[in-house]
Amino acid sequence: MAILRIKIILFSFILVSSLSAQDRVDIIEAKLKDLSKETLGLNDKVELSVNGVTISDFIRGLAATNNINISVDPNLSTKIVNNFSNVTVTNVLVFLCRKYNLDINFIGNILSISQYVETVKSNYVPKVLKISYDKSTNNLNLDLNGDSLVLVAKEITKVSQKNVVFSPDLVGKIVNGYIQNTPFNSALEKFAFANDLKVTATKDNFYLIEKNDVNNTVMKNMGMTNNSYLNKSQGFNLNVLYDSLVTAEVVNVPISDVLAAASRELKKEFFLFTEPKGNASLNISNSSYDDFLTFLFNGTDYTFKKQGAIYLIGDRNIEGVRSTKVVTLKYRTVDKIVDLIPVDLKKGIEVKVFRDLNSLIVSGSKPRIEELDAFLREIDRVVPVISIEVMIVDVRNSRTVSTGIKAGLGTKPTQTGGDVFPELNLNLGAGAINSIIDGINGTGVVNLGKVTPNFYVSMQLMETNGDLEIKSTPLLSTLNGNEARMAFTETKYYLENTSNVIQTLNTTTVTSQVYKPLNADFEMTVNPIVSGDEQVTLEISFKTQSFTEQTGGKNGPFGTTSREFKSLVRVKNQEMIMLGGLHEVTKDESSTGVPVLSRIPVIKWLFSSRTKKKSNNKLTIFIKPTVIY
Repeated sequence: MAILRIKIILFSFILVSSLSAQDRVDIIEAKLKDLSKETLGLNDKVELSVNGVTISDFIRGLAATNNINISVDPNLSTKIVNNFSNVTVTNVLVFLCRKYNLDINFIGNILSISQYVETVKSNYVPKVLKISYDKSTNNLNLDLNGDSLVLVAKEITKVSQKNVVFSPDLVGKIVNGYIQNTPFNSALEKFAFANDLKVTATKDNFYLIEKNDVNNTVMKNMGMTNNSYLNKSQGFNLNVLYDSLVTAEVVNVPISDVLAAASRELKKEFFLFTEPKGNASLNISNSSYDDFLTFLFNGTDYTFKKQGAIYLIGDRNIEGVRSTKVVTLKYRTVDKIVDLIPVDLKKGIEVKVFRDLNSLIVSGSKPRIEELDAFLREIDRVVPVISIEVMIVDVRNSRTVSTGIKAGLGTKPTQTGGDVFPELNLNLGAGAINSIIDGINGTGVVNLGKVTPNFYVSMQLMETNGDLEIKSTPLLSTLNGNEARMAFTETKYYLENTSNVIQTLNTTTVTSQVYKPLNADFEMTVNPIVSGDEQVTLEISFKTQSFTEQTGGKNGPFGTTSREFKSLVRVKNQEMIMLGGLHEVTKDESSTGVPVLSRIPVIKWLFSSRTKKKSNNKLTIFIKPTVIY
């Protein structure tokens, strides 16, 4: 008899455990099917064949293939051998939960899969529960300390005559809490919050206690809300959550009806300046009363304004609901900001510039003012200043070599003179040449005679080198997107002689001298634009002119050279870049001499005169931008 009793107990325990596991997987399957309405990948059919793959790797592959958000416990290292054909992802997950005793926690549309661990029941000793309910005031009193949720739900149902049930996975849950003289709905809500639970009221007046991670989609499909008010008419479904949030499904219903229903359930007081006309269609979830009114009146001629606890509602142009606000800008100036505001944002709003406070005064309906204020805050940001360091290096090298001997007869005797050192540039007159000839004749070997008084000889042998380096370092600063320009002019003067012949009875020639200016300009323009990663795009325009040698004597005009280029480059913040330099090389060779003799080696130096010129000019520009906030 004792053995039979033990067998019955064991059989009952096994049966209860089996049914408990079955119920747990059934709940998981129901939640997966409900979630598949939003996560369509759960409905995809798969063709899989695996052999020796761990459960965690198999589930990760299944999630990646079907775009499902799944978090898998890496400790699921059991290797599986399975073949699935033409089955949905939901069925595969249910199969794995049944066969390998897995559990799935639902967090929004994220599935967290781990090994199921059975809850170990504590050795709970029942005791008298301190729970009371006052029917006249609808107040509930709770004084709980380590009490069983099963017994607490049963006692609350018993004393209040209101059905309180809980989900099967909360069997064995221990709860605590102390609440005094609190309305029934609010007391249950606070009790659930204190024990990491969630309480929902169904359409048929049941209060369901669940874990706090229950998917909200399941609640909606079961018609459950918290402290809900369900007003179903044609195209009208309004729910109020916890006396503060509104969920509404409205299709072509008069605005006044929607406003009255929501205000009544949320216990909000309002005053109508004008009766709202027209119908509304909206579908919102868990919105505050202010957001609800904003959505309800969006696109209409109506708006609202809160004064204390009363909402003033009426036409946007009515004095009582019109708002005025001063919007102060922190980083931008108000001079150009009005031109940047889109036309649609200024409809129905008066905008005035108040330069003394760098502010805008806006007047109109509150929702439009808030929309305009949000736009202004978005563009009211620090405009960076770009400091541009420029280094301009202009290097000029020149070399001139003049050699030769020149002899001839002048119109008058030539004076002997010139330089011997450091350059040889000598003119010999007839007297000096005759002295040299007399020295040669004195040897008695030859007799060369004498040269005429107008005879001369010029000897030239000299080299001229020139090195010029011009380095300028201008510094420019400008706001982002604005052009910075630098320009200066160098002026030199040359003498211009003018002769005018005046013919009267006696011809008169009038000579005048005028010094005329000649300019050499330098101009540089930079337009910087800073990107989000502090890359600086520079649009550069450069033009420079310089003077060359003077012609026509010391009072003659100067020559000029002009160099110009444009460039568009991008450079990192505080990084120096070299722009392509302008490199100019000039070679000039000229010679005069006696035909034939001037081309014979060695002898040619006695019968010719030669000049060689070579110049090398190079202009290089370095630019370094620095972004300053």
